[in-house]
Amino acid sequence: MLEHGFHKTQADHCVFVKRYSEGNFLILLLYIDDMLVVGQDAKKIASLKKALSKSFAMKDLGPAKQILGMHIVQDRTKNILWLLQEKYIVAVTKVLQKFNMRNTKPVRSILLVNCKLNSSQCPRGGNDKAEMRRVSYTSIVRSLVYVMVCSRPDTAFVVESISRYMTNPRKEHWTTVKWILRYVKGTLSVCLSNGSGKPITRLRSQVEGKRIPLVDTS
Repeated sequence: MLEHGFHKTQADHCVFVKRYSEGNFLILLLYIDDMLVVGQDAKKIASLKKALSKSFAMKDLGPAKQILGMHIVQDRTKNILWLLQEKYIVAVTKVLQKFNMRNTKPVRSILLVNCKLNSSQCPRGGNDKAEMRRVSYTSIVRSLVYVMVCSRPDTAFVVESISRYMTNPRKEHWTTVKWILRYVKGTLSVCLSNGSGKPITRLRSQVEGKRIPLVDTS
């Protein structure tokens, strides 16, 4: 990417930017073997694709529809873009089955009543720590962080709260994590809408004139 005149951003080392003298720019996201290209000039994008294809084998899949577990829907007439992680969230919530919660009912409230987490609840040794070794607390919280960052800002407060105890969680913290999993399971159709105004979280059914299909990635 550097040979093609791009500069790696400091905020995210997977994002590369190339600026042109006339003020145009290209942004390229490169993550393992997945790539997205964004730009103001379609000819420059086409030229970049041609140049990159000479450096390594690549396939142009057309307008972005899905990447890294995110489903992307665009409405160019209204300048709106939706991000949905329904398939990814389904995979994350399958952890409920492992703990005999296969048929657990989804919830609409993101917080348990009177839920108060603090460091004094963290185990200091003995049976508590041994019991928590059975659960994938850190892995699941990281997955929820990815959901929060990409398309579900409504979960930001609670996910930030449970992430404080990743190194030494206790049963109370794990109970809260399972409740959050039940919440995201019950709100699978919620997606993030970005347009000319402020980003908002909407239900898929509320997206005007759009039916957001699921993409089968199997």
